[in-house]
Amino acid sequence: MKKSDKFLHTICIAKIKRSTIQPYDFKWTQFYEDDSKELFIDYPIELLDEERIICSTIINEDNFSILTTKKLITLKNGRLSLGSCINATDKLYGKFKSKTKDFSLGSVELENGEILEYFIETGRASMIMIQGVKTMIQITTVKK
Repeated sequence: MKKSDKFLHTICIAKIKRSTIQPYDFKWTQFYEDDSKELFIDYPIELLDEERIICSTIINEDNFSILTTKKLITLKNGRLSLGSCINATDKLYGKFKSKTKDFSLGSVELENGEILEYFIETGRASMIMIQGVKTMIQITTVKK
């Protein structure tokens, strides 16, 4: 059964909120409970009509990751990578508990075997991207 984008968004946001300690006032990372497409108009990404933005870590204009209900998007040093979380495998979260580095790189293995990295702000903020990506993979994996 195909799950709607609204359903995927609601489940991911609920999991992020259960896993993240308040206040949610992080330097680079946030989640989006409401439609937030207009915030990303100037970004080099295309979103479908029904697609919803779940969360993001935006370090600067050349380094960011955005999780939507359709894909995970990362611009790292100006190089754009993206892929679907359907049947992806959660791989690494890097050193997301680091006290000395501001961000870490997580990774997922896409269904085609490609590795897609994404930015994770370290500390309390890390749960937003980690739980968002992890939950999206869990609820979109098709049993074979």
